[in-house]
Amino acid sequence: MRRIYFFAGLSFLFILCAGFPAYRAGAAEAGRDGTVDFSIRFYDKRIYFAERDPVYVQITIANNSPEAYRFKLAEERVFSVDFDIRTMSNRSLEPAEALVRKRTQSQRIFFREIAVESGESFSFVEDLRDYVNLRQPGSFIVRARIYPELYRSSGENFSVPVSPYAVSVPNQSPAVLESNRLSLNIKPPAIPGPDGIPLAMDVETNAILVREKLPPDQVVEYLLTARQKSQWEKFFLYLDLEAMLSRDAVRRRQWLAEGEEGRRRMLERYRTELQSTIIDGDISTIPAEFTMERTAYNNSEGTVTVLEKFKTGNYTERKRYTYYLQRKDDIWTIVDYSVVNLGTE
Repeated sequence: MRRIYFFAGLSFLFILCAGFPAYRAGAAEAGRDGTVDFSIRFYDKRIYFAERDPVYVQITIANNSPEAYRFKLAEERVFSVDFDIRTMSNRSLEPAEALVRKRTQSQRIFFREIAVESGESFSFVEDLRDYVNLRQPGSFIVRARIYPELYRSSGENFSVPVSPYAVSVPNQSPAVLESNRLSLNIKPPAIPGPDGIPLAMDVETNAILVREKLPPDQVVEYLLTARQKSQWEKFFLYLDLEAMLSRDAVRRRQWLAEGEEGRRRMLERYRTELQSTIIDGDISTIPAEFTMERTAYNNSEGTVTVLEKFKTGNYTERKRYTYYLQRKDDIWTIVDYSVVNLGTE
């Protein structure tokens, strides 16, 4: 078998959408009939810093033709996707170091055939940092490509090893799809706060977010409103991550055993997992609406009870949240919460 070299990366998130509306602004038309739209947008728009958070981009293929559109999607997404990121002076960024190493490996491509029916779309999310080196601040233009018959090294002509569970593909050679362009701004590394976690910045104003002397009910309202707007920096502003992390006995013992650097890594990992709803998904779920019910507090501790509603298909779930807060240096922060399910309506 010939050696095959690929620029391969790790796929983070996967979303399958039926009827998901494509992001049409500037989207490229592709396909033989000119009715397959390939577009990209930022999955979770925020302020991005050099050498810090992932930069998630949602990729959408929308089929507006009367027939199904089929393409091969590799398990390792970079066999199917490529990103072209350039500076304002039209200089391409270097590929990620990990991908350069993987590119020298000869390996089989495992893929499956995706059929996007007429009027439907298919989406998945990739992290730009898996593809390119984003260590330097600056302004960039991002564009993506989809290879319906899989990515191949330039000049190579080889038969692709087929996955044992892949469906045979009709005899066709779909054109490479090119997306719209996105403007990406990478800020210099954030200023570290007193706990070692970089200070958060407001996406709307680019100003550093500062905790204010808000009463407990306004702190909870601030958190819930931020989650409804997907403003993660504001969502985390009044969360005591150390206290939240220590709610679990295993993590608390690990926290006590760690040194300063280890604890900083634990906080960063907990923040990432909370944002990805890997853990404590109840507090990071987006409420459709909420009503403040009761607030009680003394000089050091407080509780806020909130009725929250969540849309689930044709139903609305009702849950009563109780947030527990503590006051330190005149600042109220959330240290714990509990949830009671109230059924649907």
